[in-house]
Amino acid sequence: MATVQSVVRAFSILEALSTGPAGVSEISAQTDLPKSTVSRLLSTLEHIGAVDRLMEGTNYRLGSGLIEILGTSGAPKTLGRSVQPHLEQLAIKSGEAAGLAVPDSYSVQYVTQVESPDPVQVRDYSGLSLPMHVGPSGLVIMSRWPLELLQHYLVRPLEAFTRHTVIDPVAIIERLEMFRAAGYGWIYEEFAEGINSVAAPLLDRRGSPIGAIHIHGPAFRFPGTRDPAEIGALLVEEVRRYSLRVDSS
Repeated sequence: MATVQSVVRAFSILEALSTGPAGVSEISAQTDLPKSTVSRLLSTLEHIGAVDRLMEGTNYRLGSGLIEILGTSGAPKTLGRSVQPHLEQLAIKSGEAAGLAVPDSYSVQYVTQVESPDPVQVRDYSGLSLPMHVGPSGLVIMSRWPLELLQHYLVRPLEAFTRHTVIDPVAIIERLEMFRAAGYGWIYEEFAEGINSVAAPLLDRRGSPIGAIHIHGPAFRFPGTRDPAEIGALLVEEVRRYSLRVDSS
């Protein structure tokens, strides 16, 4: 079937930006398009609202016009419905609340949550938006970012939500390396006092993060006497089950 080359190229740029903000050089590397072509198409896409230029002027993200269209399609909700059975399994196996979060530029948005079977529960964080560095979902997504995008994020002022929030760029880079190697990441009372949480990234077929699944619970019992590594492995295995189901569908 005949294709319009400029449309195909524009779509590849939008696909590259779907995982987070990026600059011309990074998009060029991801799409195998010349920088001049990327720059020209970005200019057109910005003009029609399909992409927005960030304040520093060198990075782009999916535009407000495109996001509005995508929002009407309920893409995050569709993903939430898709992972729901896996969240339910995690809540049963871990005894704590399990949820889904998706990237939104430099923030992560909590989409849905399955409650803990325990009578003492954490609040439902669905709808909450957090800076990437604050919660484990954002951090495991960041652990899959290219270096250029990570550097752009870390030169910005980083907000501390609690006295435990890690805001030192060097320390963040070190923990991101550990999270990527392990396939999951823990935080302890960093986005809310009294709440511990662990997350693992959801990756598309290219290995880019489209979201993260997390488990969180009261710090007095989670992880408690359980081995954090075992809980992390449980989470990674459920993410693997989800990926296998999607890839075979």
